[in-house]
Amino acid sequence: MIDLFLYNWQVREEWFVWCKSLPEEELHAERTGGMGSLFQNLVHMIDCELLWMNYLAKEPVTYEPREMISTLEEIIVYSDFTRDITQRTLSAWSDGIENKSIQITSRNGKVHSFTYEKVISHLITHEIHHIGQLSVWSREIGRKPVSSDLIVRDYE
Repeated sequence: MIDLFLYNWQVREEWFVWCKSLPEEELHAERTGGMGSLFQNLVHMIDCELLWMNYLAKEPVTYEPREMISTLEEIIVYSDFTRDITQRTLSAWSDGIENKSIQITSRNGKVHSFTYEKVISHLITHEIHHIGQLSVWSREIGRKPVSSDLIVRDYE
């Protein structure tokens, strides 16, 4: 489980480096799908990680400057903050906790029950999904995407 978080964080870091080579307008340019831009996709990936970690954590946290994120460097700081929370949350897990359930009330008032294991699986695949969107958009602007090839990565 933690291996796939390490993989996702490594790929995310490489996307940050990749994005640094872009003109600012490309980072914010409106795109089809995803969250609408490279910038917003990156923020969304981190937002979701923190949101779900907060559901699993004993003491949820907020990222106060979240609403003021306007630069890639601010996204990177937010990512580092969230990664720290995720690492602390996952390191505090005990045997059998993956079967524990949480209840989430959706916007329409429906209550959903998810195991911790399902939440973690969702978080991992959610980021991979959005990494794919970044890859498609990079090709659309004529740039080579970050490789997301897990098999050749050393992320442990």
